[in-house]
Amino acid sequence: MAGTAYNTAQAQAALAQVQGWSVNSQGEIEKRFKFENFVQALAFVNKIGSVAEEMQHHPDITINYNRVTLSVTTHDVSGLSQKDFDLAARANQLTD
Repeated sequence: MAGTAYNTAQAQAALAQVQGWSVNSQGEIEKRFKFENFVQALAFVNKIGSVAEEMQHHPDITINYNRVTLSVTTHDVSGLSQKDFDLAARANQLTD
């Protein structure tokens, strides 16, 4: 169960807790991660893939050489939920 969709105030409060993330034009939270090269970018994708499987919450992932963009929303609630911000926080931890 995904929970319920956040209202705008809840989403903004949660967004303030995940550094570097923003809301894109589709209403998803999104962040672009930059690495030194493709190998490091791919290693990050593999790590976030494992986290996503563990959480049963899967981001859209775009790889452009040394840049990885994650876009996250909760389809079950047609909006943003705590699951999105939990995944964002875990992704940030992978690059700390």
